[in-house]
Amino acid sequence: MDTNVIGASEFIKVFSDGSVERFIPITAPASVDMYNGYKCKDVTIDPLKSITARIFIPTTTDDAMLPIIVYFHGGGFCIGSTTWLGYHHFLGDLSARSKSIVLSVDYRLAPENKLPIAYQDCYTSLIWLSQQKQLESWLQKADLSRVFLSGDSAGGNIAHQVAVTAIRDKECPVIIKGLLPIHPYFGSEKRTELEMKEGSEDEVKSNDMFWKLSIPEGVNRDYYSCNLEKMEVSISEWSRFPNVLIFVAELDFLKERGVIYAEFLKKKGVNVNLIETKDEKHVFHVFRPDLEPARLLQKQMNEFIHSI
Repeated sequence: MDTNVIGASEFIKVFSDGSVERFIPITAPASVDMYNGYKCKDVTIDPLKSITARIFIPTTTDDAMLPIIVYFHGGGFCIGSTTWLGYHHFLGDLSARSKSIVLSVDYRLAPENKLPIAYQDCYTSLIWLSQQKQLESWLQKADLSRVFLSGDSAGGNIAHQVAVTAIRDKECPVIIKGLLPIHPYFGSEKRTELEMKEGSEDEVKSNDMFWKLSIPEGVNRDYYSCNLEKMEVSISEWSRFPNVLIFVAELDFLKERGVIYAEFLKKKGVNVNLIETKDEKHVFHVFRPDLEPARLLQKQMNEFIHSI
């Protein structure tokens, strides 16, 4: 076997024969037993493409219909899963706190499945929601007219692309009311000030590696879904873009990209707000879902969801 490593970080190794080794994190099983105000179970969205998801529902609700949060995990499009312990606890608590149904999607990963496959898989989850509304007992109270797209890092990027697809699909069966990208992952061939700052070399190298592994062969970081300026979205489509609440973290290497994203959307006429979490790093809510900064993030997401 050819074992030459062509891409590596502490989270993933990719070999020249096409094989991939990913680090094995602590995971959490789904449980239909009530825990902390929610319960959850795993579902299959497309068995032929191995697209799965975990549904979280609050256990204390009245007869009102519930908003839906469709969440896309981060990981540079190459790693991550809704089963990871941090995602499990954060999203379960978010479901309970916001009285929302959360559908956390496990899309196919790069480099085995390069972009735009992740976008396609995640849009498929919206179609699945509409098809299962009358079949899946856990979705009986799901309000398909109040769907919110969220995700961290690469998942924030995915949320944007899924929203664009929903706008373009005249037969989209759900209504996207808002986006809540957390520390969104964008890029370009042109470096930001932080990326050129002394001491950022390791983060830049890792960042470049994940983009190289995820985008199609023969393109660079000016690929349409990486570089905001390369996205071909019409004025009419921008006029129908949902409200957006972007979260960035003060100590995050990708903070600039999130701020640029907010400014980009404002120029397009989108109703967008940005919240910065002080003294925190990238995807802190996944690593420490039980601490106060993550609780505050859930509170801010809840307020946004119930303000629309």
